[in-house]
Amino acid sequence: MRFVRLWLVFALLCVCFDLLATNKLDSIQHIDEVVVSVPPHKEVIPAQRLAGKQLEALGSRSVADAVRCFSGVQIKDYGGVGGIKTLDIRSMGSQHLGVFYDGIPIGNAQNGIVDLGKFSMDNIEEISLYNGQRSEIFQSARDFGAAGTIYLRTRHPRFADARKTNVALTFRTGSFDLINPSLLWEQKINDRIASSLSLEYIASSGKYKFRYSKVLPNGTTAWDTTAVRQNGDIQALRAEASLFGTLAQGKWQVKSYYYNSERGIPGAIVNNVWTHWQRQWDRDFFVQASALGATRALPLQWQINAKYANNYLRYLNADTTQMYLDNHFWQQEMYASIA
Repeated sequence: MRFVRLWLVFALLCVCFDLLATNKLDSIQHIDEVVVSVPPHKEVIPAQRLAGKQLEALGSRSVADAVRCFSGVQIKDYGGVGGIKTLDIRSMGSQHLGVFYDGIPIGNAQNGIVDLGKFSMDNIEEISLYNGQRSEIFQSARDFGAAGTIYLRTRHPRFADARKTNVALTFRTGSFDLINPSLLWEQKINDRIASSLSLEYIASSGKYKFRYSKVLPNGTTAWDTTAVRQNGDIQALRAEASLFGTLAQGKWQVKSYYYNSERGIPGAIVNNVWTHWQRQWDRDFFVQASALGATRALPLQWQINAKYANNYLRYLNADTTQMYLDNHFWQQEMYASIA
């Protein structure tokens, strides 16, 4: 009798499972094929970027002024309007920061530090800051040689409608006898080639008033006066000329850059020393080219970068109370990368 009951239970379960399977098959719906695509690469560490309208809203004069908005950075400004401006990330030191101009590194064999005050915002389209290296497919070993990197991308000519010329003339003035005219000229040569010319001149006396006082331990005032900052002047000329072109499956760019400046190093007011006599002259020139493309016969992408740089720096300390220095530094650099 027990055996018959077990068979009845087993038969009942089989009928239930069959009914469930039949209903499930009846409820199945077929959908069309779905294709999921992802980017070829993804940033491991997100970058901080400033571009377009954000840069215009900042109203910064140089790259060093714009990067103050990034988190985790420290700006060092050595001496007012004409002072050298450096950047370090996470307190690693300015020597560990790699600066790339249109994807090609800027070198300084003297001390490894790049003066960000030399680069104007008039011709910069985007600033990217990486705490490490960017996750791009085309990178050379030079890109991985820095603890942090900052990439400066210059403006690419864009022409609306049938326009072939863009001209922007700017004149800025301000405190401390600041004069800062600039010119940006973009020309469309044909459908595949365009040119760009950027000129800028800056001059400032750097003279500003400040209060200088000293109070003795007994509470009396030894002196309290208004002084004028000296030897903080600057005169600088920057010129950039570029050619932009397109390939069948890519693009290319050639750029020349020239910077010439003379500036004073004001120093600190200590022990009634009101004036410092340190001066610095800079002359930087480089020409660089880059090309990015792909081949039709093979699934292959390539990038070629090349650069020649010629830099000169003179540092003069004519203070008679210190050691006389008149140092000259020359640097020639050639760089090439194929990926």
